[in-house]
Amino acid sequence: MANAGVTRRRLLAMGSGLAAVAVVGCGSNTGRDTGQGGSSGDKPALSQWYHQYGEAGTQQAVERYAKEYPDATVTVQWSPGDYDKKASTALLTDNGPDVFEYGNGPTIDMIKGGQVVDLTDLLDDATKADFTPSLITRMMYQDKLYGIPQVTDMQLLVYRPSLLSAAGVRPPQTVDDLLAAAKALTDDKVKGLFVGNDGGVGILGGPALWSAGLDYLTEDNRFGFDDPAAAESLRKLRELFTSKSLLLGAPTDWAEPSAFTQGLTAMQFTGLWNLPAIEKALADDFGVLPWPKLNATTGEPSVPVGAYGSLVNATSKNVDAAEKFVKWLWVDQTDKQLDFAQAYGFHIPARKSLAGKADKLTSGPAADAVRFVNENGRAQTPLLWSPKSATAYSDALNRIIRNGSDPATEIKTVKAVAEAELERIAG
Repeated sequence: MANAGVTRRRLLAMGSGLAAVAVVGCGSNTGRDTGQGGSSGDKPALSQWYHQYGEAGTQQAVERYAKEYPDATVTVQWSPGDYDKKASTALLTDNGPDVFEYGNGPTIDMIKGGQVVDLTDLLDDATKADFTPSLITRMMYQDKLYGIPQVTDMQLLVYRPSLLSAAGVRPPQTVDDLLAAAKALTDDKVKGLFVGNDGGVGILGGPALWSAGLDYLTEDNRFGFDDPAAAESLRKLRELFTSKSLLLGAPTDWAEPSAFTQGLTAMQFTGLWNLPAIEKALADDFGVLPWPKLNATTGEPSVPVGAYGSLVNATSKNVDAAEKFVKWLWVDQTDKQLDFAQAYGFHIPARKSLAGKADKLTSGPAADAVRFVNENGRAQTPLLWSPKSATAYSDALNRIIRNGSDPATEIKTVKAVAEAELERIAG
């Protein structure tokens, strides 16, 4: 399952800028005679691109779905390697896919460049409301929907109830609680918390803002965290880094469960996909929480949420047929959506009604995770938070957490970059 963890790490690390571009689909030709579009007999011919999933059986499943579609001949291209670069490059040519997946939906440049099709009409109001709200919002621009979420992945805080109980610690509800718990749980063998070998630079950028009641951007798409609460929240990450209660230099990073399952840490911020391995190792001695709010009066708990979205290439020779296929697979075929989410790995279906039917998610920590997605889920970054803005924030986080730079000063630096990017996008 290591490949699956790495794949989701790329998707879910985008929040603080470590992945400058979303994870996307590839361009190796798998047999189509012409690059894109066309027809096969009386049916239109469609190409559909996926990145390479790590779970066994996933490729065969999507090929089976495509074969079962009655109204077009759909050829699946399964794409190892640098899918994002290949897909974004292919959109500039006549040989791109008709339908393709992209991490968290299209980029703003794809939308403004007219490279992807408006899919708003594929969902009626009731169906739209059934999808995880944070995912739908992330794939919309100016009230138009450009991607249909496929499955949901998320990050969350896992903890060992037995260790917390022995230390007289309750599951933390605020960041100060978390810092105090991490210290109380640390001894000569176990560290209190693991948030990645970089001290949280890669995955805590979003949770730090949300815990302070802020976000990358405001609702009207202005810079969102030039605020004393943000500086305080980022200062807490530095405090955690220097507390000697944070696990650093673990054999594997946050996307893998071994630091937690092998007893190196009492708490870890990690991915939903690790829950089966954690349960296998620890039975019922683990619980899950969202990242906590900053303090009793400030902010909200949160879980970062990500999803691949199914998109239609605007230069497809069969746009109508491509839209119909996307609707058939990711809107109408709920049995296939549930199969894709549950049979080959550990995901949450992108639709609330299906999450309730997923046997693996109906009890215990997994059921709690589903609730967190619906109550506390936040897309890692908003659509208009560009790769350049993300890199600036990631660099600032590194200086704050690891070097002790002043958060307020660093926020001003990020703000200058982000505002220039917003002006560029608006132009």
